[in-house]
Amino acid sequence: MKTVFGSRSARILTLVLLIQAAVFYGLAFGRAENKPYHRPLDQFVIPGNTWMMRQTLELDPDSLSILQADDILSRVYQNRDTGEYATLFVAYFETQRTGKAPHSPKNCLPGAGWAPSQSGTISITVPGENHPIQVNRYVVARGQNQAVVLYWYQSRNRVIASEYAAKIYTVEESIRYNRSDTALVRVVVNVNNGDVAAATQTAVSFVKAFFEPLREYLPA
Repeated sequence: MKTVFGSRSARILTLVLLIQAAVFYGLAFGRAENKPYHRPLDQFVIPGNTWMMRQTLELDPDSLSILQADDILSRVYQNRDTGEYATLFVAYFETQRTGKAPHSPKNCLPGAGWAPSQSGTISITVPGENHPIQVNRYVVARGQNQAVVLYWYQSRNRVIASEYAAKIYTVEESIRYNRSDTALVRVVVNVNNGDVAAATQTAVSFVKAFFEPLREYLPA
């Protein structure tokens, strides 16, 4: 299994963050940032009657303080046909110039006691996209419990799996469009009876159901 962050990866990320900071610092003394309007995430609805919202998960004050997102969606959904559950978490940031930015699940999951056992990316064909989207896929474990985690970064109709690429695109968006808004989208599905493939299939099916409707709530 590959380590989450190797020394080379840490150096690359540090360099990207320094470049991003330099760009943001320069822009901060120039024009005011463009912060596009987004629809409130608490209004989000998945059309149809297959995936039903079962619970809204409230984040505690400490988590909210650390996250510093401008809008959050955290819900549990259930597939009415199969009975399977999936958790959807979306954290939207209208700007990253003030130091606020998505927290990578690569850091958050181990911090919550979840150890990754598999890591990689998968392609998902979703409605409304001409090409499959590439997202991160993690299999994590805590004690006897396992879960499949899919996540990506989404900004200006762009889906990005890599943390490095997400930072680079943020710099590009800041220069070209004077904006640095982004969102972290994460799906978690518990593994039942050790069947990782079935949990992955449930997660992919869930992404296919909500991806296009969610785009209406994030700035294009």
